[in-house]
Amino acid sequence: MTEPQAVHGTTIGALIASGASALTAAGVAFGHGTTNAHDEASWLVLWRLGLPLDSDLDDAALAGQAVDAAQQAQVAALFDERIRTRKPAAYLTQEAWLQGVPFYIDERSIVPRSFIAELLADGSIDEWLSDETRDVLDLCTGNGSLACLAAMAYPEVQVTGADLSPDALAVARINVDRHDLQERVQLVESDGMAATPGPWDLILCNPPYVNAQSMAKLPAEYQAEPVLALAGGEDGMDFITQLLRDAPSRMRDNAVLILENGNERPYFEAAFPGLLVFWLETSSGDEQVLLITRQALVRYALANP
Repeated sequence: MTEPQAVHGTTIGALIASGASALTAAGVAFGHGTTNAHDEASWLVLWRLGLPLDSDLDDAALAGQAVDAAQQAQVAALFDERIRTRKPAAYLTQEAWLQGVPFYIDERSIVPRSFIAELLADGSIDEWLSDETRDVLDLCTGNGSLACLAAMAYPEVQVTGADLSPDALAVARINVDRHDLQERVQLVESDGMAATPGPWDLILCNPPYVNAQSMAKLPAEYQAEPVLALAGGEDGMDFITQLLRDAPSRMRDNAVLILENGNERPYFEAAFPGLLVFWLETSSGDEQVLLITRQALVRYALANP
């Protein structure tokens, strides 16, 4: 196993370069906040040295800053842990960032990475909302990041974050408190929509949707996360099927559902033929997140009793 070594005279830039090489050689998987070895190495080095994660590494002075032997050893140990355990970096740092906002995370909850965060930040779904949008549900809230971001994006709304997992909700509570949103974000334990009667103006949901075949092939980093937050049954549609049945009766007339579906669009379209949806553009393309109106759900239910 290759790992960065503590070498006299090492700089921040050199530590990042050697760390990236070690991650690449070890064949670790990314996708929990970074997409490549260099970015993940930068994250780990900066975090371990107590530097801002948005530090400008193109700054020659910063990249050339010397790192003493004790710090080198600490960084080397962190890379060794990342490689040896295959835990996502976010679990090691206990911090994940979405749209520039930091959130606490640990193994009790899935690492937050929803593309819905982009839509909240850039206003992509604002045209589907109105001045009467007041009640927002973040279903499968996990660590509460989307619930918090929704409250930040829409200061006039009340948000409920719901999850089946008490452990995940305990993590979400940390984040709601961290961002002083206790008066606007409440947390509810709920099996699907069972404890969330609404009515809702906007439902956000990043559910378990990974199909069985894909679950069996997941890298170790993803297997380190709670299975409950990932596995969606044989075709990935188990949770989503129940959600689409339950949602219309809990939505106001002009309400919309924003649903993340990952790479399962073919399974979604096979499971719900004829359902009118709008696929939304994110940094991952237009096949990861979709929008469904209440009217479309009602029409689909009537056509498919």
